[in-house]
Amino acid sequence: MLISGGVDSSVALRLLKDKGHDITAFYLKIWLEDELSYLGECPWEEDLEYVRQVCDEIGVSLEVLPMQKAYWDRVVQYTVAEAKAGRTPNPDVMCNQQIKFGQFYEAIDDSFEKVATGHYAQVSGKRLAVGGKPSYLLKMAPDPIKDQTYFLAKISQEQLSRAMFPIGKFTKEEVRELAEHYDLPNKNRKDSQGICFLGKIPFREFLKHHLEEVPGDFVDVETGEKIGEHLGFWFYTIGQRKGLDLSGGPWFVVKKDVEKNIVYLANGYQPESVYKTEFEIGDLHQINEQFPISNVQLRVKIRHGATMHACELEGNRVTLKNPVHGVAAGQFAVFYQPDSEGGGDICVGSGMIV
Repeated sequence: MLISGGVDSSVALRLLKDKGHDITAFYLKIWLEDELSYLGECPWEEDLEYVRQVCDEIGVSLEVLPMQKAYWDRVVQYTVAEAKAGRTPNPDVMCNQQIKFGQFYEAIDDSFEKVATGHYAQVSGKRLAVGGKPSYLLKMAPDPIKDQTYFLAKISQEQLSRAMFPIGKFTKEEVRELAEHYDLPNKNRKDSQGICFLGKIPFREFLKHHLEEVPGDFVDVETGEKIGEHLGFWFYTIGQRKGLDLSGGPWFVVKKDVEKNIVYLANGYQPESVYKTEFEIGDLHQINEQFPISNVQLRVKIRHGATMHACELEGNRVTLKNPVHGVAAGQFAVFYQPDSEGGGDICVGSGMIV
């Protein structure tokens, strides 16, 4: 069981214990002490204290597994490179594929049949592929706001075959109620926000450390006039409204010129000119070959959250039924199909928006 110190993974651990599983808890230490120590206290110490309390109370053994190098190589460097290229990285998607269900699988021995996490998602292995081998489906949790299949959309069949999501059938409210029922030491702890390896440190401060500040212009996309200054295009993402510090708004980020360090803004609630009905993706990933994702009716998320859009995928081109705004290069388009057997939409694949 991968446990983080938060309420979700702690409740998941208790549910597994109640079912009689033989469990070892693992805390993955990915905090980059040398890299980020100047920015504040190490958040992992508080997390680990909660983890120890939860494990001690129910008699589950705990192992702390250092994974800083793997995380740096596979997640942090990707994050910095994407931001520098003007795209919007998603480290949590990469962390799940590369670390939690990747490097961690390689670090433990084969005696562990399953790896459980506190994700709001469901896995089903009921359908059988050709030859009688089971195939696995990644399905949405019933809580559309907390559902985390978006962050799991690059997972493979092999990775999914060993995955367990004990709280996947619950809503966040129900998980909080279970935390009260179990009287967990962290039952009143607030949900973590932001990127896992940064803890409470703002993502902007992390980027400033790596890419520094380089003054550039805010430009009105409609008039071409300069309306303000910023400290680097990498601090902004398409669709962003908050943190622009400009009067006469609302203003939205709609485009970036990487070569000239210009961030283009639109005034008002997203003028018609910045909506898209088509976009392209790269690195297309299909989770289950039994569920084709090309030339069929799909729904797509262009960011984490409850909002989904009807679409079709042909090759690497996504065509939307209705125009949307905030399509950001570097983010992931994650595709869904309704499950004919019920129990949550099926997450069928993903691709990086280009």
